[in-house]
Amino acid sequence: MTELRKPTSEGVAKALASLGAIPLPPTPLLPVEVDGMRCHVKCENLQPIGAFKIRGAWWRLSNLQDDHAVAVSSGNHAQGVAWAARRLGIRATIVMPRDAPKVKLANTRALGAEVVLYERAPKDQGGEDRDEVAAKLIEKRGGTLVHAFGDPWVMEGQGTAGLEAARQLGREPSRVVTCCGGGGLAVGLSLACPNAAIHIVEPQGWDMVGQALEAGELVRVAADPPRTICDALQPDVTKQLNLDMLSGRAEPGVTVSDDEVRGAQRWAFANLRMVLEPGGAAALAAALAGKVPVDSDTVIMLTGGNADPARFAETIADG
Repeated sequence: MTELRKPTSEGVAKALASLGAIPLPPTPLLPVEVDGMRCHVKCENLQPIGAFKIRGAWWRLSNLQDDHAVAVSSGNHAQGVAWAARRLGIRATIVMPRDAPKVKLANTRALGAEVVLYERAPKDQGGEDRDEVAAKLIEKRGGTLVHAFGDPWVMEGQGTAGLEAARQLGREPSRVVTCCGGGGLAVGLSLACPNAAIHIVEPQGWDMVGQALEAGELVRVAADPPRTICDALQPDVTKQLNLDMLSGRAEPGVTVSDDEVRGAQRWAFANLRMVLEPGGAAALAAALAGKVPVDSDTVIMLTGGNADPARFAETIADG
């Protein structure tokens, strides 16, 4: 059972070897200057699906004892699962919010996955529980749930970005600043870079991992949470496994505003000639705002580039 297994550093190493056999080329580690300090950014936005999620999806599906993967995602995990499923000859069904960015919906379908839409809103406003939707699908059709951040194989796969960055840097990073939704990437990075400080960055009002770490128990999002442009970073609650793995390991979480995220998107476009989606720019936003420390061995994760074209154009124009 997946629930009985914990991710390990050995699993991260095996996942990296598996990715190398595809092969999936390493993403660039680029030097940048933040507030006068040279550090580095890991460009996961340049993955074939435009996000780091391809790593965990590949490793999980490579170990799947089933021919049908079911996932829940706002878009990047969806594309990762769809990409891996097509390559491995596995059927993929993805539960996605009806208001997910059109580019993510279109890309997931283009990769051959079936998309089942649900309403992302409070239940008293006609919303649906995405996990319940997925559970009913599995009960009806069969299949294995490939959780976006609570699956140990997924965590190990995401951690390969940390091993890769350490190889490119020539040493283990002193700290890794990472965008955080449910915390799967943060767990993987903590295993890959056991001596590095792990700084998690979440949208304001959606810091479910940060609040859980502070409280020492799972914390659910407020009944009326604020809107955020970071669609990829909106889990209602993290998993107990993630909390257990990050407790005493991750630094206190920080949050970023939509304006800070937009500023990071503009900075990346102007300085790196790169397109970042809002959720993929959160870690950079925290660094640029001085909310996390950086030094010469700091690695900042740029986790996704699947930006809605019209909204990205508006963000750049507003700068």
